[in-house]
Amino acid sequence: MIAITGGGTGGHLAIARALGRELNLRGLKAIFIGSSSGQDRMWFEDSDIFEACYFLDSSGVVNKRGFGKVLSLVNILNLAFKCKHIFDTHGIKMIISVGGYSAAPAAIGAIIYNKRLYIHEQNAIIGRLNLLLKPFAKGFFSSYFKPKFDYPVDDRFFKIARIRQDFKVILFLGGSQGANFINTLALNLAPNLAQNGIKIIHQCGQKEYDAMIRKYQELNIEAEVFAFSKDIEHYMNRADFCISRAGASTIWELCAAGLPTIFIPFPYAANNHQFYNAKFLCDQGAGMIVSQDELNLDSVKEMIYSANLKEISQKLLNLIDKNGSKIIINEILKNCKK
Repeated sequence: MIAITGGGTGGHLAIARALGRELNLRGLKAIFIGSSSGQDRMWFEDSDIFEACYFLDSSGVVNKRGFGKVLSLVNILNLAFKCKHIFDTHGIKMIISVGGYSAAPAAIGAIIYNKRLYIHEQNAIIGRLNLLLKPFAKGFFSSYFKPKFDYPVDDRFFKIARIRQDFKVILFLGGSQGANFINTLALNLAPNLAQNGIKIIHQCGQKEYDAMIRKYQELNIEAEVFAFSKDIEHYMNRADFCISRAGASTIWELCAAGLPTIFIPFPYAANNHQFYNAKFLCDQGAGMIVSQDELNLDSVKEMIYSANLKEISQKLLNLIDKNGSKIIINEILKNCKK
């Protein structure tokens, strides 16, 4: 049996879900090993994708300092040894790591207990854990480095793919946890957008949800505001333009949907990976990128209204194939027969 491990944020978990569903289509069940922190439990505790789910008491190391970093490392190693019981219980032969701190115990456990380890790197800058584990992996899958594999985006995003031409609806995405900067930008742009008859859809995160509802009401502007949705494709489908952070799963989902986007990378992401994720698309004319530190409201308005939606949509759709999950699982299963 296969274990899929990783998570912490929606980007990692979206990959776990896509690969898990692909296994299900082949009549195969996997287990999921994640963390009790982050969003792992919210995504998969009641999911029918996995035969069993485990949420370990793991936490990140990169954001810790001094003795806290040492304690986190020790905890991860302890959990890695405890993974043996999970592996034995389910007859786990291989582990697919989708990244994030949630992946550390099971991925390290795979090496300790001589299980086949496969890694999916979601970002344009390889994460520290994946750099450490890559030499031990039987396969390494990336959409940015050769050999290039299409990103494992769920089919539902390809089903809503269309060429945008008329600008009637804008979608603001701050990521699965929301983003204060995107929220503030949306409010600043809202009067101008409303004057031009543009409908606003805004994913703002749970923390600021009530405040955002109130602020739109104070502006006397109708906006469709939601905190978070596992069915984000329904909102993307209705949008003609988007302003978003640049988490890896988000940019590739937008790509699959053909939704033109201004990316505003989170400046404090590890190794500035969101900037390089967005840059990969923008270098090919498939998006626009604005630094949070250098953002100018007038220039953003100019970018919004002057964007060639048809051209950008087409370039986005040309960058990704819908068989990403299928090809990755094919490769993993093929290697296992050797």
